[in-house]
Amino acid sequence: MFNFNFSGEFVAFFVFSVLIISGAVLMVSFTKVVHMVVSLAAVFIGIAGMFVLLEAEFLAFVQVLIYAGAVSILMIFGIMMTKHQEAEAEQAKPLRETLTAIGALALFGILFYAIRQSEFPEPEQPLMQSSADNTMEIGKLLFTGYVIPFELVSVLLTVAFIGAIVLAKKEAE
Repeated sequence: MFNFNFSGEFVAFFVFSVLIISGAVLMVSFTKVVHMVVSLAAVFIGIAGMFVLLEAEFLAFVQVLIYAGAVSILMIFGIMMTKHQEAEAEQAKPLRETLTAIGALALFGILFYAIRQSEFPEPEQPLMQSSADNTMEIGKLLFTGYVIPFELVSVLLTVAFIGAIVLAKKEAE
C-alpha cells in the first residue's frame, strides 16, 4: 500500500509540499500583514514548483510572474499606503486550538486514505498533444479552438477594470 520510490522527483514534491503547507499555515497564523504576504508569496513559489514537476512550465512561469511577483508586490504597496492599527490579540483558547488540530488531522487522514484507495481512470484522448514546447501548444490551442472564449474573457476583464475605476472614483468624491 505504501510503496514509495525515493527519486529526485519525490524529494522535490515533498519539499514543495512542505513549502506550500507551511506557508499557508504561517499565512493564517501571523499577525503582521507584511509577514502574511511573504508567506503567501512562499505558497505561490511552491505552487510554481509543483507546476514544473507536472511539466507545465508555462503555468509555472505565469505563477511566479503574476502571483508571486505582481500580486505580492501589489499587496505590500497596498499595506504600506494605507493606515492601519494593530488589533489587540485575543486570548488563546486551548480547547478550540486542540479541537481544530484534531479536526485538521482527521480531515488529512480521511483525504489521504480516500486518495490512496481511489483508482483514477486514464484519460481517453489528451486535449493537448504532448510536446517539448508546452507554451507553443497552449498558444496554438488558445488562438485556434478557444479564440472566442479568450476574447470574451478579455472583454469581461476590461469591463470589470472600468467598473472598479468608476466605483473608486465615486468613493473619492
